[in-house]
Amino acid sequence: MKNKPIRTDGDLAAAFALLEQLWGAQIGSPEGDGLEELAALIEKYEDEHYPMPPSDPVEAINFRMGQQGLGEI
Repeated sequence: MKNKPIRTDGDLAAAFALLEQLWGAQIGSPEGDGLEELAALIEKYEDEHYPMPPSDPVEAINFRMGQQGLGEI
């Protein structure tokens, strides 16, 4: 299996479609290796084109507390 570079959002959409097909592949199989490679390519593209700023610590704590049914700080 040969993965192509992801250069556009269209390539990204196609990569996600292929990722869905490969999901659950046996580790170490050709499909599993292709899945790992594809995930790395997707991660690289997303890091470059859709960077996530660091989260605010207080917002992160409040989010987690909300998940636990606790009040905000």
